[in-house]
Amino acid sequence: MNAPDAVLRHLASLGLNEPQTVYYNLPPAALYEEAVRRGEAQLAAYGPLVARTDPHTGRSPNDRFVVDEPSSRDLVGWGKVNKPVPEATFDALLDGMERYAVGRDLFVRDCYAGADPRYRARVRVITEKAWHNLFAYNMFLRPADDEAGTEAPDFTVLDLCGFAAPELEGLNSSTFICLHLGRGLVAIGGTHYAGEIKKSIFSALNYRLPQQGVFPMHCSANVGPDGASAVFFGLSGTGKTTLSADAARTLIGDDEHGWSDEGIFNFEGGCYAKAINLSPDGEPEIYATTRQFGTVAENVILRPDRTIDFADATLTENTRLSYPIWMIPNASETGQAGHPKTIVFLTADAYGILPPIAKLTPEQAMYHFLSGYTAKVAGTERGVTEPKATFSACFGEPFMVLPPGRYAEMLGEKIRRHGAQVFLVNTGWTGGPHGTGQRMKLSYTRRMVNAALAGELDTAETTTDPIFGLAIPTHVEGIPDEILTPRNTWADAEAYDAKARELARMFAENFERYADSVSNEIREAGPVEAEAA
Repeated sequence: MNAPDAVLRHLASLGLNEPQTVYYNLPPAALYEEAVRRGEAQLAAYGPLVARTDPHTGRSPNDRFVVDEPSSRDLVGWGKVNKPVPEATFDALLDGMERYAVGRDLFVRDCYAGADPRYRARVRVITEKAWHNLFAYNMFLRPADDEAGTEAPDFTVLDLCGFAAPELEGLNSSTFICLHLGRGLVAIGGTHYAGEIKKSIFSALNYRLPQQGVFPMHCSANVGPDGASAVFFGLSGTGKTTLSADAARTLIGDDEHGWSDEGIFNFEGGCYAKAINLSPDGEPEIYATTRQFGTVAENVILRPDRTIDFADATLTENTRLSYPIWMIPNASETGQAGHPKTIVFLTADAYGILPPIAKLTPEQAMYHFLSGYTAKVAGTERGVTEPKATFSACFGEPFMVLPPGRYAEMLGEKIRRHGAQVFLVNTGWTGGPHGTGQRMKLSYTRRMVNAALAGELDTAETTTDPIFGLAIPTHVEGIPDEILTPRNTWADAEAYDAKARELARMFAENFERYADSVSNEIREAGPVEAEAA
């Protein structure tokens, strides 16, 4: 498709004056053809396009920067996540990218972020890889043909993955993901990992939407037949995508949402699901997308017959699938729903300490939202040989541009105004830590989550965990009573107590950075420290 003159003028304003060919809003079939012809990707059996992103098989958080510029300087929560880079460095990167793009083909796509038209952002994605443009087609909302190219974008992503940054002030390596919030411009280079494209726009929305009174959330969401919606917060690998893809409920989205005065809405038009150990029995809706044309599979291994070996982690544990949300049969047509009745915090506790489900008070909800706890297990990251606690504020700190406390305040206000029930759900280990215990059965987790969504636990009898202060149901229909209290599942109760106190210390030490900025009620909603327990 020929690019409209307005699009070409915008490219020229970015210094992209001399590309070889500009491919504008190509349909998926044409992007398939270009990706295969250029050697960017392979076809798998049943239709997916398979691409590799090594050596970067995940995000590069140490190479993500926010440009230090006057319009956003006083709003950004600067620190280890939002690392500042001088505007002069950003301009030097753009100069280098301009020279790199001369004589190269560019793929341009106009799309939206935000299903609610009142808060929608116009996004333009410019890539040198055809498959990256297909990824953008899958992940963002797709405008009607007569809408494309008619308005200037609110945010532009320039992803020239083959361009390696020279040595410049503020950068850590030749890889860079730089957000200029004042210009609405993201520059990406030195990495082929497509997830940087979607997460950079998520970061931009996390800056923009709170200024419009919208609470941005790193969560999945669905809605039941009764119209009551639910949101699922959690870090990667905790089950956001899996648990929201429920055949009995309508999927709103699997990763990024906003909560406005009118209700919730999806930011995206697709899903980005983990593929490791994917099976038709455990996750049938997601597995079915690997039998469809248009799905992009990242870093998976193909067998000789071109079927995907989902158990093979040769390249990475972080194998991924990108697909339009309409591939999920019960996906919402509008991407919107009313105010959530239920909020679920997902954690994959590899220590086997936290209960499989517990009800939280509003103060505990604020505490655990700011903590954002999960745990990495051995083998998922180089150097990790035993479970390792990970705390990520707001269950998505790497994408939160404002100080975490700003988002926590918005959550607290939403809970108070709409009376949502909040639950902590451990999708991790039971009966002992990783290596001794076993992963919580997905069927059990689904049953407990469904009980929470149905209101079965609102008035259920509970027992209080003596260290973490959590209200644990004593009975959930369809679940063995003994697994509800983690201490009862360990062969050595004293070993459980010691490990629980150790994890409580980790919580307390992490929360020290928020202690001076929250109320006494929130500070006291955390676990009891080891010495006091």
